[in-house]
Amino acid sequence: MKLAVLRERRNLEHRVAATPETVKKFIGLGLTLAVETGAGAGASIPDEMYRDAGAAVCASAAEAMAGADIILKVQRPLIAGEGEDEVASMPRGAVLIGMLSPYAGREWLDAYAGAGLTAFAMELVPRITRAQSMDVLSSQSNLAGYKAVIDAADAFGRAFPMMMTAAGTVAPARVMVLGAGVAGLQAIATARRLGAIVSATDVRPAAREQVESLGAKFVMVESEETKEAETAGGYAREMSEDYKRRQAELVADTLKKQDIAICTALIPGRPAPTLINDEMVRSMAPGSVIVDLAAEQGGNCTMTEPGQVVVKEGVTIIGHKNVPGRVAVDASALYAKNLFNFVSLLIDPDRKALSINTDDEIIAKTLLTRDGEIVHPQFQS
Repeated sequence: MKLAVLRERRNLEHRVAATPETVKKFIGLGLTLAVETGAGAGASIPDEMYRDAGAAVCASAAEAMAGADIILKVQRPLIAGEGEDEVASMPRGAVLIGMLSPYAGREWLDAYAGAGLTAFAMELVPRITRAQSMDVLSSQSNLAGYKAVIDAADAFGRAFPMMMTAAGTVAPARVMVLGAGVAGLQAIATARRLGAIVSATDVRPAAREQVESLGAKFVMVESEETKEAETAGGYAREMSEDYKRRQAELVADTLKKQDIAICTALIPGRPAPTLINDEMVRSMAPGSVIVDLAAEQGGNCTMTEPGQVVVKEGVTIIGHKNVPGRVAVDASALYAKNLFNFVSLLIDPDRKALSINTDDEIIAKTLLTRDGEIVHPQFQS
């Protein structure tokens, strides 16, 4: 069996879907590896390292994909109308695995089905114990939460920790994290390591213990509604308008006392919920910083400009896209391991052949297209 690793072509994407470490592991499963030249350049992995690990380095994507049984990507491949059509060059019947953005639009799913690809979306890996080693959202969000605080510290005109000096005392920075999922918890931990006083908010009562265990103060509106605020997959549900109003009032009162806000709230398949409105931004002191990790889905802050760093009302608002891609070396290493663990489910170790068992919950919930059809129930209509 042949596995192809392609160079990412989307803007701002520096990650790669396999590392020399996982190349060796794939070869151990009985696969041959073809890596497109330059695939690892953005993650500081030269072609020679792939060759040394046992992969063939190919001059083009077409050469790498020729006869491939499995194709690995970070982001969804380009389709007709986006310039280069990667999907059209993929061998019919091949297995495509990556973060395929199934909520982005029907045209991508139709393209995978039309090309006869067996497509798996890694974002849909269920949050169950057995799948933790394949959870790309967690591995990438963890790094995004860390990078958000580093970006905030870089833009902030003051120090984070309290400092006692002969010239006087430097007060610690006050940081508020909105959303205590994987990214939020890492942001809390990173801000605390830098010496900040941290508070955090989330609609899920279960987040309180995690937030407080990291040494942060938990800020939340308590109500009957919050008892069902978490989905079976561990994500936050969208709350009622009345709850949103009361939570916004509490956040507004807390936010005006903060120096930095880190926004991390996302709901799969939905626009990012608004957590910081124009009035809240105006209430923050000049020199404050907002980092909006939800910028690509519209942003948690109404003044965020996706892909831009702007100063509005004296507040620096950071809306970088693809934040994990800005920590490409570590993000690639973690993502590549996620992919290896997932691909291992698809390989029969005795026959050294593909074996796609749709009775496996992990496989069933990530499978988008097969045999020319969209097979995932959520995306069939």
